[in-house]
Amino acid sequence: MAEKGFFERVYETAKLIPYGRVTSYGAIANYLGATGSARMVGWALNGSNKADVPAQRVVNRNGLLTGKHHFQGTNLMQQLLESEGIEVVDNKIQNFEKHFWDPMKEL
Repeated sequence: MAEKGFFERVYETAKLIPYGRVTSYGAIANYLGATGSARMVGWALNGSNKADVPAQRVVNRNGLLTGKHHFQGTNLMQQLLESEGIEVVDNKIQNFEKHFWDPMKEL
């Protein structure tokens, strides 16, 4: 059987992010052994079926919702996060460290 592609491995990792937690593009890249490939993680998530992959839980390293323009509607990414109890102000997750999930430590 062929090895899974990078995008598929990104989707599998994103599906493991617990409800009410977030991670960064770079943290997923590091976990997959592709340090420096945060943008590739973003591209993968942009191409995902967001109904199956909780892409709203992946933000930049500073907690900014840099991928929000890839969600339908102006504030859908923020609304999805807020529905999980994550406060967002000016496109930035509040108490980012509290909500941050690092797959290198958690998996």
